[in-house]
Amino acid sequence: MASTDPAMNTSTPQPDLDSQLNSLDPSSSTDSPPVEITIKFPPEKYDQVWKFDATDTFQTIIESLTLELPEYDWSKSKALLSRPSNISKSLLLASSDLSLPVTTLASLSLRFLAPKMTDLAALQAAREAAQTLASRRVQARTRFSRLPQSSRRPSMAAATYTFQSISVLPHLPSPSRSRALLERLKTDPGIVATMQKHHFTVGLLTEMDPLQHTAASHEGVTRILGLNRNKGEVIELRLRTDAYDGYRNYRDIRKTLCHELSHNVHWNHDSEFWKLTRQIEKEVEMADWKSGGRTVGDEEFYEPPGGEEEDEEFMDHGGWEGGTYILGGGGSSVGNPQGLTEREVRARAAEARWANLEKATRREGPEGSDGGQK
Repeated sequence: MASTDPAMNTSTPQPDLDSQLNSLDPSSSTDSPPVEITIKFPPEKYDQVWKFDATDTFQTIIESLTLELPEYDWSKSKALLSRPSNISKSLLLASSDLSLPVTTLASLSLRFLAPKMTDLAALQAAREAAQTLASRRVQARTRFSRLPQSSRRPSMAAATYTFQSISVLPHLPSPSRSRALLERLKTDPGIVATMQKHHFTVGLLTEMDPLQHTAASHEGVTRILGLNRNKGEVIELRLRTDAYDGYRNYRDIRKTLCHELSHNVHWNHDSEFWKLTRQIEKEVEMADWKSGGRTVGDEEFYEPPGGEEEDEEFMDHGGWEGGTYILGGGGSSVGNPQGLTEREVRARAAEARWANLEKATRREGPEGSDGGQK
């Protein structure tokens, strides 16, 4: 990217980061007109039009953002295009699209998201804390099993079979609202009941960054709704909408949580997994019915979530993406659908699409250091 014209300064030139990033002299490096691109970064409410030389690439944008906002790790950033362009993708990755010419992005808006350096360290610390808590729980259960039956207090089960810690992403808008939503899930009567019944313990319940778990291909946009790492060490849930301007429906988020809790027992999306998932969903809905049903006449009834709106969401979201599914690892098959519901068949088909997309991405260049385990 071109710098400012030194002929415009009558005194000794001084470093000016804004002029380096936003003011370009088209004649400094090329005769072509400058390429204008709107750069947006919601966490910092950043929204500016930048000008680039026609010879610049996406790498120039990443390097400029590193100078502008050095507290973020732009090597792990992603950019969502505002509208379709003459390229075949709607999501750009700093890990694989650096050579893309800026001329293909002319007049577009790029909405960026990148983790803070401190956030990466904070997430690692949260995971280590969750492992420590898991070790303490094992010791507590051992001591508890040695107590006589009359000495065992119900509060111990409530303290053991629950979410040991909650964490939000502070770089996203309204972190307090995300925390309140996670707390609501933790204390949801149905979730509490099923976790104690099945002896589920989760070290860390946290929110998922939507942009980092969204991929686009010629078949459409695929969104991961939840992840379960290491059978309950960490569960991540997609709480927010793609545009970060709102939150998903609570019952849909809770249904995703039921799905992820099943991965505490079953690693793959086999028939036993779906059987347990349906059982957990029914238990949660029944508890909700007992605590929040409506009365008509002398009969109490419960209106379960679902219907056309939910089916449309499944289709738009590419199905339910699994918590312990290994991307590109062949851990799930869309064949042999015997005994599966329509929703479960769609889920397996979505996983296959995501796996194919992940393989294609890896051929272009690896993203991050997660190793692909979901």
